[in-house]
Order: sequence, then C-alpha cells, then structure tokens
Amino acid sequence: MNSKIVYLDNNATTPVAPEVKEIILETLDIYGNASSMHGPGRLANAAVSHSRKAVASLIGAEPEEIIFTGGGSESNNTVLNLVFSDIFENTGRDRIITTKIEHPSIYETVQTLETKGVKVTLIGVDGKGNLKMDELEEAMGDDVAIVSIMMANNEIGTILDIGEAARIAHSCGALFHTDAVQAVGKIPVDVKALDIDFLSLSGHKLYAQKGIGALFIKKGIPFCPLIHGGHQEAGRRAGTYNNTGIIALGRAAKLAEDQMEQEIPREQALRDDLKERLLATVPDITINGDQEAILPGTLNVSFPGAEGESILLYLDLEGIAVSTGSACATGSLEASYVLLELGLGPELAHSSIRFSLGAYNTQEDVDYVLEKLPPIIKKIREMSTL
Repeated sequence: MNSKIVYLDNNATTPVAPEVKEIILETLDIYGNASSMHGPGRLANAAVSHSRKAVASLIGAEPEEIIFTGGGSESNNTVLNLVFSDIFENTGRDRIITTKIEHPSIYETVQTLETKGVKVTLIGVDGKGNLKMDELEEAMGDDVAIVSIMMANNEIGTILDIGEAARIAHSCGALFHTDAVQAVGKIPVDVKALDIDFLSLSGHKLYAQKGIGALFIKKGIPFCPLIHGGHQEAGRRAGTYNNTGIIALGRAAKLAEDQMEQEIPREQALRDDLKERLLATVPDITINGDQEAILPGTLNVSFPGAEGESILLYLDLEGIAVSTGSACATGSLEASYVLLELGLGPELAHSSIRFSLGAYNTQEDVDYVLEKLPPIIKKIREMSTL
C-alpha cells in the first residue's frame, strides 16, 4: 500500500482535531463523576456544563435544551421511540413520516417500529435529492406523531429545506425532528430560525471522537427518555457522564463555530476544483445531488463502466480513501437506496464514488487524486464487461 494517505471520507468520520486531542489528554485527569457533589465531581460538572454551552451555541440553542448521548444513532432512536411514550397515548397519533433517503439509523428504526404497530409514511425526493414538499403536505394528517427529515444527505450532500418541512409538520400538530449529523459544524444551523423540536448531532462528524453525540430538545416540548436509570440530564438520559467525550465535543463545537465562516468557502473551492477537473479529464461521468444546495465538501460522482468497489480499491492502493456510499452500508452488495431513489439505474448507482473533503484536505490532495483517478477509471473501463 502507498505510504501517502489522502483522506477524502470525512462524511463517514473525521479525524480528531489536534486541539481536541489536546483537551482529551487534559480531560483524563478530570475523573470525577459529574453528578457527585464533592470537589472532583464539581470540577467534572463544570467542564460538562461548559461543553453544553458550546454545543448549544453552535446550533443557536439554550444549554438546557441539550442532552448528551452516545452518538447520532442513539439520538435518532430516542426521538423515534417517543411514538410509544405516554406523550401520544390516547391521541390517535401513531404515525411517523420520514424520507426514502434517510440514514440507516432512521430508515431501519422506522422499519422496526412498523413491525410493532407504528404506521410509517416514506416521502420521496426529486432527481437532485430535494424533498417533494407536495408529497409531505399530502401525507400529513392528525394521526402523525413525528416527522423526521434529515438536514443534509450523507451520500450526495444535498441540503434539504428543513424550515419548510417543519412548518408543514407543525401545521398538523406533529413534532418535528431532523437528523443533522452531516450538517452541524459544516453549515450554519439555527434551531430557533428553523423552528424544529428535536435535532441530532454526532461528535465524530465534526472532529471529536466516536461514541459521543447530542440531542437538542426544544424547551417546553414533551419528552420521554429512551435510557432509564439515573437522573442525569434532568432525567432525560440516564448514564454516568462521559467526561472525556463531552468535553471533547464541546471543544470541537467551539472550533467549528469559530472557523466555519472561513472553512466553508475553502472546502467549496477544493470540491469545485475536483469536480470541474474530473469533468474535463474523465469522459462520461455523472455528478449526483443538488449542486447548489449542497454541503461544502461533498461530491458524489458516477463513473459508468467502472464498478465503485473496484475504483475504491484501486484508489486505496494509491493511498486515497473514499467511499462507495454510506459507510454504514459497507458489506452490502446492493446498490445505494439513496442513489436509486434519485432515479439512477443500478449501473450508475454501483459505479458511484463519494468524495467528502474536510478541514485537513489541501489543494495538494486534490491534485494527487486528479493525477491517479483518470488512469484508474480508464483501466477499469477497459477491463469491464459492462
């Protein structure tokens, strides 16, 4: 394997920022239980509170509206399982509406809930991944408990119109949740302006470590915990505080808020350069997703005549890390359901590669990819029977 590493899979997970690594090491000495009243406990509690403020500030929330979780998947499951809580008992609201392009932690959870009697309605998207608002409006009714729609798609990067979706949900009295794991830290997010009730985020998507996330719960919104036990998080999520993860997430949130204004155009420029030069040097390729409303570092490309898995492996030999779709679907031979929903046929879907740039990618990285990728595509196409 090539000793050079160009990491272009930041939508799957990000490297831990140096500033976050530094605070993780410092935090190892903050060993007290943040729920304890003694000195070490108060020190831990103060650090946790500081991080709560940082996470809240990043999304325009109040600190008391943030609870810490084990990650985005836990946050998503927590919200969706509210349909079984006494919040909706005797209300007749037993239906969840979501989309056909959600992350598996939403998509597979609603499938499981459906086997337990919950009604589920899936809304489609157009060829660019934008939500079909007319379908959402037609699907609404007074039996809808929760509408859950992702803020940005993990595979194609399309940013969905969450504000309008929340308005439609609230017009029928439903609660609104957004899986914002791919969006928070990459684009500005304001929960008040969007008028959303719940928002999920994850530390390892914004340069903190894995195993830590958060859930925004709008003040005054009824809530029931998924995990019961202790009285942490004002009774909303039991479990001893993960001091290290929470403090690291707080530092990462502060970094994202401080650097976003400069980082967005920088990543956009790198992505656009990669896209335009690929279009100029590799014939017959398709760019997937909405190229206007899109995450700054995401580029999804289909290379007809070349299997995505083959492209990935050849690039890996050159030290270039990319994805053939959602990392959570690794091991599956099925075409990406997101790309199929966009209207791509199985061949185009199977030939897709997701490049997701991040804070530590450089122009040199893009140049290196453009040096190695065109001959790889040419080689694979010459060998292909497609």
